[in-house]
Amino acid sequence: MKALIVAPSWIGDTVLAQPLCMRLHERMPGLQLDALAPRWVAPVLERMPEIAQIVDSPFAHGDLSLRARHRLARKLATNGYQRAYVLPNSLKSALIPFLADIPQRIGFVGEKRYGLINHRHTLDKTLLPQMAERFAQLAEAPGAALPRPLPRPRLRSSADGRASTCAALALDLPEKLAVFCPGAEYGPAKRWPARHFALLADLLGETGHAVWLLGSEKDRPIAEEIVALAGPARLPLNLCGRTSLGQAIDLIAAASLVVCNDSGLMHVAAALDRRLIALYGSSSPTFTPPLSERATILSLGLACSPCFQRRCPLGHLDCLNKLAPQQVLAACLAEAAP
Repeated sequence: MKALIVAPSWIGDTVLAQPLCMRLHERMPGLQLDALAPRWVAPVLERMPEIAQIVDSPFAHGDLSLRARHRLARKLATNGYQRAYVLPNSLKSALIPFLADIPQRIGFVGEKRYGLINHRHTLDKTLLPQMAERFAQLAEAPGAALPRPLPRPRLRSSADGRASTCAALALDLPEKLAVFCPGAEYGPAKRWPARHFALLADLLGETGHAVWLLGSEKDRPIAEEIVALAGPARLPLNLCGRTSLGQAIDLIAAASLVVCNDSGLMHVAAALDRRLIALYGSSSPTFTPPLSERATILSLGLACSPCFQRRCPLGHLDCLNKLAPQQVLAACLAEAAP
């Protein structure tokens, strides 16, 4: 059996798709499972043993590019895929498997994809409250119950890989490393304030932790603000924008403790089985929780949250402003206990 996964365009969603990949291998021994994915999520798929090959999807969000999609589809047609699992719900995501003449095209009904998707699932959000469950449902026959519990995501990171990453970045691993991931691509309503991260860095410094800040170039400004607000005794090291995603995965794998907003790197940390403190504001831990027994979720559960907005519609961001650094520190230290 040869099958193709049309992967999501977000890092966290891609991690949450791994239980589906695990289930497919359980059901079909000897399966070759390839992934069609944007290049910015490819490093996550490279760390999944279930994925044999990654095909670059060069299309930007909202980019139709019918001729280019047709050319890519004709190349894929020569690979002999028998099934395609289309994870995004957009019409565009279903075009390439259709144009590649893949016989079974499996996904949820969405954006009037009748014909493009010919093994159609209908989403019941009550039965499948979590995103990972919705992806995993595609391994079942339409209408069949989802077997639980789901397998947990597990990304690979080797000791040699971590050593190579540290050497490339001229870093020495401290004995106690706390990694902060202060960004959140979706918007500021998912970001714990910089002043809170700075105070937490000071408090963890008093317990002997070095603090490294990880994220993309877009996260560099908030990381610089954290460094500016932190006490001078043990300044956090700002690595935002200095690493590739693959290198960030290795550095997170080397951490003693990770503190994250609800972001892609939060799901990466969970899949690396790190001790994780996950901070939720405008989003919901019911929908996209970190799938790890070593994760502690902190959410104030205010009446106005989750609102799922990019910016606080009430202007106060109480869901994160009132989540005190001392409360997060207590969770960090509790997690660190044997």
